Amino acid sequence: MNEFEKQYEELQNFLKFEDYSILTKRIIDLTLDTEELNHYKKTNDFLVWLDQNENNIDGKKEKYQTVLSDLHETLSKKPILDKKILVSTTGLEKNYGSSSFGLGPIDLELHQGEILGLVGENGNGKTTLLRSLCGELHPTSGKIDYHFEHKDLYDLRTKLVYIPQRTDTWYGSMFENLQFTATNYGYKPEENELVVELIIARLGLRKFRNHSWKSLSSGYKMRFELARMLLRKPKILLIDEPLANLDILAQQTVLEDFRAIAKSAFRPIGIVLSSQQLYEVEKTSDQVIFLKNGKQKNLHEKINPENEIQQNNLIIEFESNWTQSQLGDVFAKLNMISLQFNGGTYIVNFSENVTVYDFMTLATENKIQLLYFRNISNSTRRFFVS
Repeated sequence: MNEFEKQYEELQNFLKFEDYSILTKRIIDLTLDTEELNHYKKTNDFLVWLDQNENNIDGKKEKYQTVLSDLHETLSKKPILDKKILVSTTGLEKNYGSSSFGLGPIDLELHQGEILGLVGENGNGKTTLLRSLCGELHPTSGKIDYHFEHKDLYDLRTKLVYIPQRTDTWYGSMFENLQFTATNYGYKPEENELVVELIIARLGLRKFRNHSWKSLSSGYKMRFELARMLLRKPKILLIDEPLANLDILAQQTVLEDFRAIAKSAFRPIGIVLSSQQLYEVEKTSDQVIFLKNGKQKNLHEKINPENEIQQNNLIIEFESNWTQSQLGDVFAKLNMISLQFNGGTYIVNFSENVTVYDFMTLATENKIQLLYFRNISNSTRRFFVS
């Protein structure tokens, strides 16, 4: 079973369990994958029908299946793309003259269909790395290699989309701006409006189509930038703190959108995103880089044993009403290495032969009041431990 057939099987499960919200998004993704005008029209007509038949349960299920089967018939004939490398860096460093801060050295590779998460505290180089990758900053040393055809820097920048945390002001309605973008990037007049309609529906922007920049919240301004990005059909999307102004549910939705867009079997792109939301980013990303003082640490990389916690140790973050002394007396029975109070939570480090089951058994037997706990042994959260 190829990648598309696996995705199609997942969509059939969404239909079976009537998860229509995510199914509608995936149908729009598949429609854009066809790059065919007749499918653009059919799916737009389907979206209008949905608006008018929200409570028609039986008819809705039948309509979804018809649209899915039609898309499957077309897309099953298209070739699945190999996931080629898009960009790599070797010994990338960026210094700012007399400033004590310096980024690097950074070594990374990003392939089509991959999401690379950049995490770390503010001021540790995430934005510098993004701006270097998009060509806004030139490396002090090392190199960046782009593994796709481009004639010059201008052509390169058309194939890279960088969305900063604070976006520029635009004028007029959102729909007009997106139509203008579609015109600039080669959409034919007969497909312009159809494609824009699909993309604003994909990103939950239909009811904001006539809104101006001033009347949109920060979260929806970011969604507008994503809509504009999709119209540009980039090779790489670089986005700085996309989750900063979103609530937790919106964060999860946007990250799922990123993953679906990146993993297209027919139009895969590479995404690099920075964020403070460690756990959400880790669930979505194929690889994670932690930056501290500009230095790189990879999530699945062995850590230097001299000053750092070993990756194969068990590390638990938890909250409890017990004192540090009380907890230390109990956890000493498991050959505890360290117990730290860190920003309102405890972080306990055990040797590699201790399991989560051992931790929970000991906590239960001693009736430790656990208000929350998480195994961070394989999370970049462990890098924040002092």
